[in-house]
Amino acid sequence: MYGLTRPLLFAFDAERAHGLGLASLEAAYRCGLSSLLATPPKPLPTKALGLTFPNPVGLAAGLDKNGAHVDALLALGFGFVEVGTVTPLPQPGNPRPRMFRLPQQQAVINRLGFNNQGVDVLVRNVERAQRKTGLLGINIGKNKDTPNEDAVADYMVCLRRVYPLADYVTVNISSPNTAGLRELQEEQALRKLVGTLRDEQEKLAVRHGKRVPLLVKIAPDLSENDIDAAARVLGDLAVDGVIATNTTISREGVEGSRHAQQAGGLSGAPLMGQATTVLRMLRTRLPDTIPLIGVGGILHGADAATKQAAGALLVQTYTGLVYRGPALIEECVDALRRRKEAPSRGTLPPE
Repeated sequence: MYGLTRPLLFAFDAERAHGLGLASLEAAYRCGLSSLLATPPKPLPTKALGLTFPNPVGLAAGLDKNGAHVDALLALGFGFVEVGTVTPLPQPGNPRPRMFRLPQQQAVINRLGFNNQGVDVLVRNVERAQRKTGLLGINIGKNKDTPNEDAVADYMVCLRRVYPLADYVTVNISSPNTAGLRELQEEQALRKLVGTLRDEQEKLAVRHGKRVPLLVKIAPDLSENDIDAAARVLGDLAVDGVIATNTTISREGVEGSRHAQQAGGLSGAPLMGQATTVLRMLRTRLPDTIPLIGVGGILHGADAATKQAAGALLVQTYTGLVYRGPALIEECVDALRRRKEAPSRGTLPPE
């Protein structure tokens, strides 16, 4: 069915199509028609972060910023869905237009800028979700007008509010669309922010009687020295997991294309190589006890298998869903199933 509806969605501006797509998905779910959109994959239970995921393929943050469509998205067959990025206060994000498709390259450039209705709205939405299948991650950030020296307070507000509802929480310090945000990845700033949040995580675990994993999402544009420093900090602080990676400010692979010069983060197929290189570097630098989630450029099942071969335990897609539709989920799960079974058949896993 997505093959029939995609031309209609692509006739609209990218952000409007985003909204129409979510509204249609929600309507199909409420009418019991989700099976027309996707065939849920067979289970592939995967243990990570102290949790058991129905399958290792998830939705990356950014599609459902306000947590308003959790059940409809899980019904597509995702093993987990990550909502947000959410900030303490509502904010409109950057001026429109701010999303641009590059169909020939199967890519998207966005400069949305953490547009969301604020953490209180997200919490109310998530509280209403039934969450019959799959797990839920909640991605947190800071408000645009909050200076970096005060960023810890914003992240703390969000962590406290979403903690009781989340299966895991992601600290987003890597979006290129909030001025200065990526400076929080610098070694000392990262140690201060994540260290404070880790301390709060342990207090919240006692208060709520459960320990919710805390992950950090990093950028694909870090130098090797920056990756070394980030890995040192995240390893020292024993974070529960790392997501690699966010969108890129690079335009490699889309040079000369329409919209290539638009400001914002590039996602989709051109990001695959860069994001996977960072993933592989992190795997060699972080303790084995810290699992990685691989995201960036997954357009086919083979891409998901490549992420696992590079060190990811779980994977996420977003732009791939835009271009391929819900069928991509089952394709990725099946590819990871074949990779898991390959050693027992005496064959080599795909690289």
